[in-house]
Amino acid sequence: MEKMKVGVVFGGQSGEHEVSLMSATSVIRVMDKTKYDIIPIGITKEGKWHVFQGDISKIEDGSWQQEAVPAFLPPDTSYRCLMSLKDGVEVRHYIDVIFPVLHGPRGEDGTVQGIFELMNIPYVSCGVSSSAVCMDKVFTKQILRQSGLPVVDYKVFYKKDLPQKLDEMTTEVEASFGYPCFVKPANMGSSVGITKAHDRSELKSALMLAAEYDRKLLVEKFIPAREIECSVLGNDDPQASLPGEIIPSHEFYDYTAKYFDGGKSKLLIPAPLAGEETEKIRTLAVKAFKALDCSGMARVDFLMSKVSGIIYINELNTIPGFTRISMYPKMWEATGIPYKELIDRLIMLAIERHREKQTLRLS
Repeated sequence: MEKMKVGVVFGGQSGEHEVSLMSATSVIRVMDKTKYDIIPIGITKEGKWHVFQGDISKIEDGSWQQEAVPAFLPPDTSYRCLMSLKDGVEVRHYIDVIFPVLHGPRGEDGTVQGIFELMNIPYVSCGVSSSAVCMDKVFTKQILRQSGLPVVDYKVFYKKDLPQKLDEMTTEVEASFGYPCFVKPANMGSSVGITKAHDRSELKSALMLAAEYDRKLLVEKFIPAREIECSVLGNDDPQASLPGEIIPSHEFYDYTAKYFDGGKSKLLIPAPLAGEETEKIRTLAVKAFKALDCSGMARVDFLMSKVSGIIYINELNTIPGFTRISMYPKMWEATGIPYKELIDRLIMLAIERHREKQTLRLS
């Protein structure tokens, strides 16, 4: 039987470029080579697309670009392929399904998903609109709240008002939440640009830092909470994994704690929860997944108050980390789906959703 040609897209122009390299390396290594012909497709920080067919370890350390060849879409996107130039000769790389392993803006926010839609090619994870909404933490919270799902209180500010209204912003936050509080770029992942502010000086600095990554800034009320995560898998009938809990090595689960703390952060899978708490989190995860019209996969992040026990939905990640230590595959493994089988299921879900869309009228 002919093997399926899977394009694994990695890199990208976001602040999570290096995380994507680690995730893609893990995905490619675990994929069943008897089922799939893998076509690694790298996007540089400058936005240039390349096909890479060298040693997979060079993806993780960033040296892949030295051997990659430039790639581009053919004039007729119905071919479902990428073109590359090697020694001046055009080569077509035919693709049956795309597995994007991109994190953050221009990768997880619906932009690259729009390219795959134009190519009319199946791709893993959420569609254009749900990818865009889930990437934007403000839109996510607004939709979840309108759907009757619990979210932490928050304020929204804009880069255009900095620094002229910085004092006014800090006063508004102090009156609403006090300290500490969390400041985040609205569209970013892996805790990039996030600060836990403990006083007015730190809040001002945090707002300026977040504005380096996004035009929209989110300030959230701090709740002393346990950090719980839950993986969701499926299309119209999604299922939730056993939840996991993160005990961060830093004051919160920031970028360094996630990827570079040498294993000091603790990942408890399954999370030590009462049976009814576990089921409530799994139920809320599926409700959030459906409310935001997700498909394929998403990791739903929760905050569980240490004081009241109230469970809040924090955010959804439509292309969660797939590194060796990432929670999404680990939670499914604990639930009974090994990493390799998880990859298979995600690819089949992408093809299933694409086939369904082909039955729809375009005019």
